[in-house]
Amino acid sequence: MEFFFFPDRMFIQVCLYFYCKCLWRCLKFVVRKLTGRCELQRICYNTKPGAARTMKIEASLKGSKSKRLQTSVSVHPDAIEKTIDDIMELKKINPDINPQLGVSLQACLLQIVGYRNLIVEVEKLRREPYDSENLQHEEMLLKLWKCLKPNSPLKARISKQWCEIGFQGDDPKTDFRGMGLLGLYNLVYFAEWDTEVAQQVLSDSLHPKYSQFSKVEWEKKKFDKAIGYSFAIVGINITDLAYNLLVSGALKTHFYNVAPEAPTLTHFQQTFCYLMHEFHKFWIEEDPLDIMEFNRVREKFHKRILKQLQNPEMALCPHFAASESLINM
Repeated sequence: MEFFFFPDRMFIQVCLYFYCKCLWRCLKFVVRKLTGRCELQRICYNTKPGAARTMKIEASLKGSKSKRLQTSVSVHPDAIEKTIDDIMELKKINPDINPQLGVSLQACLLQIVGYRNLIVEVEKLRREPYDSENLQHEEMLLKLWKCLKPNSPLKARISKQWCEIGFQGDDPKTDFRGMGLLGLYNLVYFAEWDTEVAQQVLSDSLHPKYSQFSKVEWEKKKFDKAIGYSFAIVGINITDLAYNLLVSGALKTHFYNVAPEAPTLTHFQQTFCYLMHEFHKFWIEEDPLDIMEFNRVREKFHKRILKQLQNPEMALCPHFAASESLINM
């Protein structure tokens, strides 16, 4: 007969886990008795609106021993008001005495549920392939060209001209395979709603250091040109970066600080615009020797963004922020 034993280290870790879990629950019980408030109340009353509060509420609900509280973070948006009533009832909180608590919890749940739904929406776009037989897809692609090159008519749908805005060949549809329609949606949004910046980034991507010199100086420094990059291909790559930040939960800090209620696809696209602009500046600062250094520069940029998002008060693009109108007070 064989006997199986836990390794000493694993046994100690298991014991430590249950000890800490029991200790934490006991501590929460004592604090509630002393303050007369449950954990959700303490978070809402002691933490200002934004990512810090919403992320604590989310962690508290997910870590609850109550299944009703655990599932409250994944309800349908239309069921949020009913869910708040259930939470108040479960926690024995009188809404007439604590009216602001319901408002705060509702705003937090709108953000939490909205973030989950945004992932679903973005994932759906990412999985939808570009279809050249789809008129809407084709119209979006042509709109991208018109926004970026308004003074240069496209001579044909299949054309080497597409390389001028950073596609790899004469038919851009093959470049959208990795990110599907999501890549096209983001590029079109950038080109249409932030046109001046998008055109400048495109121009600089072809001649990264040109704007720093006069024409004479530039001609003299031709041997020392900075390495450019393919605008559209990099846009699809940055879409992948934004997608991974979203799915990993790293963007919660940003979205919970800028979206007063549920973060939307527009918030995601605005974040993409910010990342494109910031990556462009970062690329020029890094001044890589050749395009083969792209992955190194991208990874370094990714780490910098992740570090920024570790700050609970971080808003990547504050000019999109709606913190002043946050309703979860």
